[in-house]
Amino acid sequence: MWFNRPMDQGVRRISRWSLSWRVALAVVGIGLLFNGSLRMSDDVWPFGPLSQYAFSPPHDDTVVITRVEGRLADGRRIDLHLQVETAGISRAEVEARIPEIVAEPSLLHTVADGWTARHPDEPRLRQVWLVQDQITLTDGRPGPARTVELQTWTVPA
Repeated sequence: MWFNRPMDQGVRRISRWSLSWRVALAVVGIGLLFNGSLRMSDDVWPFGPLSQYAFSPPHDDTVVITRVEGRLADGRRIDLHLQVETAGISRAEVEARIPEIVAEPSLLHTVADGWTARHPDEPRLRQVWLVQDQITLTDGRPGPARTVELQTWTVPA
């Protein structure tokens, strides 16, 4: 059998060049992973942690769910589901940019444009909110919830 073959039969040493490029590639890969881990950003995935799946919250913590809501021309305030299929952008992409969106609310135009392009029969969006639902856990069970508006953007006419 192939796995019981003595090591001296048909085995050749790896050349210096082959060993060098393999070691260099490993060092580059580890460096990229180290950089991504230090930055703790999903922007560098797969060379960094996909942190949203890396833990479960403690039993007495707060769970935060980021959403985007919009007010339509007919006055309805609706949830703009953050999925590529429905809004042209995923929730993870929005969550990664929360500080930037809070500083510059016009960045919400990406969600508004994506949602409008995918829902041409709906009334026009007038206003968009970046909100977070904060659910307090008590002994691991959902407790009180509140919605916090992080930023508002009025869609230009």
